[in-house]
Amino acid sequence: MDAMIAAIGFGLVTASILALGGVGFTLQFGVTNILNLAYGEVMIAAAYAAYLITEAGGSVWLGLAAGAAVGAGLSFVLNRFLFTPFIRHGTNLFGMVIVTVALSFILQNVLLVVFGATFFSLEMPPSQSYRVGGMIFTGTGVTILLIAVAAMGAVHLLLKYTRTGKAMRGTAANADLARSCGIPTAHIIDLGWLVSGALCGAAGVALVMNYPAFTSSTGTEFLIPIVAAAILGGIGHPYGAMLGAVIIGLSTEIMAGVVDPSYKDAFAFAILVVVLLFRPQGILSEVAAQKDVVA
Repeated sequence: MDAMIAAIGFGLVTASILALGGVGFTLQFGVTNILNLAYGEVMIAAAYAAYLITEAGGSVWLGLAAGAAVGAGLSFVLNRFLFTPFIRHGTNLFGMVIVTVALSFILQNVLLVVFGATFFSLEMPPSQSYRVGGMIFTGTGVTILLIAVAAMGAVHLLLKYTRTGKAMRGTAANADLARSCGIPTAHIIDLGWLVSGALCGAAGVALVMNYPAFTSSTGTEFLIPIVAAAILGGIGHPYGAMLGAVIIGLSTEIMAGVVDPSYKDAFAFAILVVVLLFRPQGILSEVAAQKDVVA
């Protein structure tokens, strides 16, 4: 029982990282109908930026800001100068999946050339551990939880209470109708990729904060749980991604505590397969149905 309670604590930290990554991933799909499978490489590019900042003497918070900025900038550039031309030429959803897979290999190899195959570690300041109801959180774990809560709160405020957020929701629901109503959809899509890219970068930094070491392939390895969380919640639905992140994060860590930690990614993949077989539209399914992800 103690191991189960401890696993729940680890699951909450994992869920926080998944929420950052999953909401960014699903926002990109929502505003542009792109399943960006190069997302993991953008995460790790942001992590390398944070690593360089901390190695130069900057704080982890400065590294987090740098990672978010790199994620936002790189995502914006990729969408504006690579994905958008393909879409204008009529490339469909699954054609764009192939494009993003190819981009994933390219970015991973570029990172490998620049940084090498060496393992890197993000230096965290020493901190104490906290015990809450049998769950044990490190100082780093608490920091990740706070980052996720702040980011999810900011996303909620953006989508619910700002004109930009409402325009993003309108564009995600029906871009043609939004355009006919006077919404500058091209501008909104750019903003959507900046916001989602910042979340992607923050997720990458949070991921390596929680890992003892990382390489250029770490983001790709973590992409399966992110995609599983996004699809489980309902691809294109930010609140669904948050819900999916909690379910995937808790279930994989509990499985790791009960069975074997090496099966965590396999269990996330199994959940993804089951969801695709029995409820491909996800828990919150409106956007997935509108985007023709499911029949």
